[in-house]
Amino acid sequence: MSIKSIAARLFASQVVKKTKVWSSSPVATQKKVFQELIRQAKDTQFGLDHNFHQIKNPADFAQQVPVRDYEQLKSYVDRVVNGEENVLWKGKPLYFAKTSGTTSGAKYIPLTAASMPYHIEAARNAILHYIHETGNADFVDGKMIFLQGSPVLEEKNGIQLGRLSGIVAHFVPKYLQKNRMPSWETNCIEDWETKVNAIVEETFDENMSVISGIPSWVQMYFEKLQQKEGKPVGEIFKNFNLFIYGGVNYEPYRAKFENLIGRKVDSIELFPASEGFFAYQDSQKEKGMLLLLNSGIFYEFIKSEEFYKENPQRLTIGEVELGVNYVLILSTNAGLWAYNIGDTVQFTSLAPYRVIVSGRIKHYISAFGEHVIGKEVESALQEAMEGTTIRVNEFTVAPQINPAEGLPYHEWLIEFENAPDNLAAFALQIDGAMRKQNAYYDDLIIGNVLRPLVITIVAKNGFQDYMKSIGKLGGQNKIPRLSNDRKIADLLDRE
Repeated sequence: MSIKSIAARLFASQVVKKTKVWSSSPVATQKKVFQELIRQAKDTQFGLDHNFHQIKNPADFAQQVPVRDYEQLKSYVDRVVNGEENVLWKGKPLYFAKTSGTTSGAKYIPLTAASMPYHIEAARNAILHYIHETGNADFVDGKMIFLQGSPVLEEKNGIQLGRLSGIVAHFVPKYLQKNRMPSWETNCIEDWETKVNAIVEETFDENMSVISGIPSWVQMYFEKLQQKEGKPVGEIFKNFNLFIYGGVNYEPYRAKFENLIGRKVDSIELFPASEGFFAYQDSQKEKGMLLLLNSGIFYEFIKSEEFYKENPQRLTIGEVELGVNYVLILSTNAGLWAYNIGDTVQFTSLAPYRVIVSGRIKHYISAFGEHVIGKEVESALQEAMEGTTIRVNEFTVAPQINPAEGLPYHEWLIEFENAPDNLAAFALQIDGAMRKQNAYYDDLIIGNVLRPLVITIVAKNGFQDYMKSIGKLGGQNKIPRLSNDRKIADLLDRE
């Protein structure tokens, strides 16, 4: 046991104790965060425009500050981007995290001196909770790889901007610098395929113990490693025993990963975004991720079925229930106020508060009123794959409203690594799992409004080719699990 691993265990114990203090008083913790956010921002332009001086509680806040998405907050953000001070938060941001927008083009999400430390602390604490629970700290002596965006930053009106993962790369603690891979030069490569090939060359003969990234892109790295060495990743990296991921649900990828690795490895799920670091998996034994109530973010929750009503009820942490689908609304110390990030969550525990990401409020299928969400399609696929040798590389779901013949249906576009012998039977298994989860979908099948789902096989690397064609290969980019239109479905290569 090294000095480094002993120190990690001691530090982990301290962090877990601190976490238990705030997580055991969730309502009081969020009240304190709320009051501090209002106090700090009351003299900003946004605070003056929304009467922060008169806001005493979340009910006042809900009256004064409407829920907004980026497009609706853009007039304020544009002023910050143009160099104004004290607009959304005191002073100027340290950085802008640049992300892809929808109707507004590129989005510039502010990162402030107040908010930035929480991004770093949360990622660190997720690992420390794992060490404390499992006692496993030996991996700290091995090499760690983080598949992320380029750390090369641009500048806009005196403020640096880049991808969040690239910005975070500048904050890697000194004690991890020697263990961290890939090299700075390789990390700066913009083209994703070139970058992954370079990472393979740099790492194949190293003592890799921790690998982190979005599952779909780590899978690409694993496949290239296996092609180069001709053996499972777990044999190439004999001490690799911890996979850290975020951005998408790992479960649809798990069987494929374990096949590529050749054995099971522990995993830690994170819930980070440019707008904040919201949750991390604090236990290998419990379902869900610990919602970070003490990290400069005040949370509100709107039931997803009420979200598009004129005045939906905005709930605070003490008012949520288990298993309900909520739209996540944020107010942060980076100057985002009643901000709709677009993610939906469900609580798996209320003591402490743990969540799973259930989907995106804009990513759903409801062509016939069924309102199918991401969690449902992921769970259905996972259930159908259990106990089989079927492995899936990637998938997405879209409605087929006007088929050439027969009733409409949901089309599942799947890229298989190992396809089922009987595709029709596998489709029926998924369909059955969907019907158990979603009563509206079940009613549509029973009423002959829809026929059971249809699987379309996507060509090998079809999803990668699609992402490359729209300029979103690698990094933080992800394929939507489902869409209410056929924009993605019609562009995918079929077999």
